[in-house]
Amino acid sequence: MSRKAEGERADIYARITDRIVADLEKGVKPWMKPWHAANTKGRITRPLRHNGQPYSGMNILLLWSEGMARGFTSPMWMTFKQALELGAAVRKGETGSTVVFASRFTKPEADGSGGEVDREIPFLKAYTVFNIEQIDGLPEHYHHPPTPVLDAIEHADRFFRNTGAVIRHGGAQAYYSPVTDHIQMPPFETFRDAASYVATLSHESCHWTARPDRVDRDLSRYTKDKTERAREELIAELGSCFLCADLRIAPELEPRPDHASYLGSWLKVLSDDKRAIFQAAAHAQRAVSFLHGLQPIQADERAAA
Repeated sequence: MSRKAEGERADIYARITDRIVADLEKGVKPWMKPWHAANTKGRITRPLRHNGQPYSGMNILLLWSEGMARGFTSPMWMTFKQALELGAAVRKGETGSTVVFASRFTKPEADGSGGEVDREIPFLKAYTVFNIEQIDGLPEHYHHPPTPVLDAIEHADRFFRNTGAVIRHGGAQAYYSPVTDHIQMPPFETFRDAASYVATLSHESCHWTARPDRVDRDLSRYTKDKTERAREELIAELGSCFLCADLRIAPELEPRPDHASYLGSWLKVLSDDKRAIFQAAAHAQRAVSFLHGLQPIQADERAAA
């Protein structure tokens, strides 16, 4: 990879991380912004591509943040070219929003014994998309909001049952125990409402995915290392937000008492490592994808594809 390409990639990491750090320094968790806007109540989804497919990982945070900052109510985004292909056009003077594409390419290298080995090199590329509210001439169906789930709580309850996770109730704290591989939840009636219960369960379910036979995320230093604990809690927090958007449930808007100290830890982690938020979002996406993969309907769809 050329020095210029390396520099551009580093700049993408730094630019995006600096924006998130600036929010955290104000006490604002940027991934919570959509739910704090009164006019979006009941309409939170992941950002959607032009074909209706949801964005994943880091791009969810980027487009939620952009949508809130610029007052867009539609979750759908597309490139300049995609708009043209639909017979539409981005309005003159509109500015786009950045999303990123992460992949790998293979490069042959000398192996020190006269031969060659293939080395996989990750790369990150930024490109620009526009919200459909910046575009004229789109077919009418692009302006219809997504159909809400009829009973989001019942749907969420079925979703967590399908995971097969052992969920026990009692006590005053919610947590996942790697030793016994179970999720502990306070009694349902102690929560403010059903949505709060589901939001907390979504957070603990993301922790539950970490086991080696699931997504294999190392929790061995969770109790011993404050930085590792902060990283894991950031993964679970982001994963919970992604999952809550999929389930049409508001996440935990007010920090739990046992999570109150994480803001400072996250600031330190993100300030020390410009790739940390990207890694956390990727881990969160893997956790949520794993949970979705345990749902029987989606499993059937994969088998038929």
